[in-house]
Amino acid sequence: MTDSGSAPSAAGAAVGRRIGIGLMYGLWRPRVLGAWRVPSAGPVILAVNHSHGIDGPMLMGTAPRPVHFLIKKEAFAGPLDPFLRGIGQVKVDRSTADRKAITDALGVLGNGGVLGIFPEGTRGEGDFASLRSGLAYFAVRSGAPVVPVAVLGSTDGRSRLTPAVPPLRARVDVVFGDAFAAQEGAGDGRQAGTGRRTRRALDEATVRIQERLTAHLDRARRLTGR
Repeated sequence: MTDSGSAPSAAGAAVGRRIGIGLMYGLWRPRVLGAWRVPSAGPVILAVNHSHGIDGPMLMGTAPRPVHFLIKKEAFAGPLDPFLRGIGQVKVDRSTADRKAITDALGVLGNGGVLGIFPEGTRGEGDFASLRSGLAYFAVRSGAPVVPVAVLGSTDGRSRLTPAVPPLRARVDVVFGDAFAAQEGAGDGRQAGTGRRTRRALDEATVRIQERLTAHLDRARRLTGR
């Protein structure tokens, strides 16, 4: 069953970014590296490693542009439901092919926005070791360039009271990598809708993306000493 709610709001995402800036810089000490690598205009996909519960809000507060994240439907509970919708986030049912979420995500990119994806699908080691094909689908279908993002340090010295959250005022490094096209030979990936979308093409794109994300994570770890 799909959700009949309205499309994600760009204005809402801008509000979410302001909230994220206040919360993330107020509670922790983000160090942002390479934000200039995010294209200043046009559709972009931020592919983020996911090892901690604050990774999404951290990106919302540190990315140079407002971000619409694909967020599991379980998070849209109680008062968080209208709040997340209000700040332009995309609700997705991971148990099925959620057509509403797919339409909303492609709509974000079609309108020249920034889509945030955790390509590992769920929180884990945050090492990009296991990628789902969703990221490749959105990148190939939209033609949007992919920018790898490594969030590092958010699992260091976890709080005893709240293991999913780093200690207050802990440093968290957010490292943006170079934009790349999901399909080899596709230039900068901005010719929307021109990519091949066969199963083989998506599999090849997934492998290419995983290689690029893993290489970026290795570089980010060397750069930050994390």
